[in-house]
Amino acid sequence: MGDDDLASLAADGPRPHTVPRDRATRAPAGAPHGGGLDGPAGHLRHRGFARFHAAELGVDPDARTDDLQQIADVCARLPQDPYAPDSNRFRRYSHAVFLPWTDQLSFVPGAPDAEHGTVTEYWQDEHNPEYPNMRRRLPDVPAALRENALLLDLMRADLAQALWLEELHHAPVYVGVHLIKLAVGDRTDAAVPSPNCLHQDGGSPATFTFAHLIGCADISGGENVIARASAAGRQPEDLPDDAVLARFTLTEPLDGYAVHDHRVSHYVGPVRLAGRAHSGQRSILIIGIAPYAPRM
Repeated sequence: MGDDDLASLAADGPRPHTVPRDRATRAPAGAPHGGGLDGPAGHLRHRGFARFHAAELGVDPDARTDDLQQIADVCARLPQDPYAPDSNRFRRYSHAVFLPWTDQLSFVPGAPDAEHGTVTEYWQDEHNPEYPNMRRRLPDVPAALRENALLLDLMRADLAQALWLEELHHAPVYVGVHLIKLAVGDRTDAAVPSPNCLHQDGGSPATFTFAHLIGCADISGGENVIARASAAGRQPEDLPDDAVLARFTLTEPLDGYAVHDHRVSHYVGPVRLAGRAHSGQRSILIIGIAPYAPRM
């Protein structure tokens, strides 16, 4: 998205897929659920990461089964990662923009693409050693899912957990929406995340990454590790104990974690088939938050 396009968005107001605040009211900006010292926002502020359950964001999965099922259905049909067709990794990605001074949240239209309909650029500067400084173009999140009330609530809930940071109040905020599935169908298979090491997502010191499990079945692995920032580029088993800050495995729908990117590194392990299953998968929603940085 160019500077002129974003300036136009800020000046002209809502575009298609603009989401008024009353469409997603579970976690209004500036009044986060779990915002105390023991809640997700407090942990993010004081430790650089947080592990949370959906209820701490004001979301009840049992009351949102239809919306969650729609997200799960999209995840079941995700296209292959176009840059790693042998990784057993499937994904879609889109940008949204949040204007803190109007509380306006809008999806950004993707660029036309002959194969995928529309695509959005995904860039991690030098922080992904597998694709350093590579501007990848990933298939967009489907237009119908951009109206999903649960997805919109989670986007706003995550913004609310990060808005204690003053820098996010004075510029448009990019919100990256990333659906990723790791899927295996053979006992010799492993589905591998990218990058397959502890890493940071890059960008400004005001960058946050939130992860929400959509579902998993018949897999082993997928352990999450949070470590010190200095561990980026390494494998968890190569670290001294004092460099590892947390280990956990997400198992319940919408359970998740968040990292204040420049303060820690994070990792998720490959997944494999479990038990006697013939196929297995792990689907997750990643929401990235970062201030827009104009280039003049």
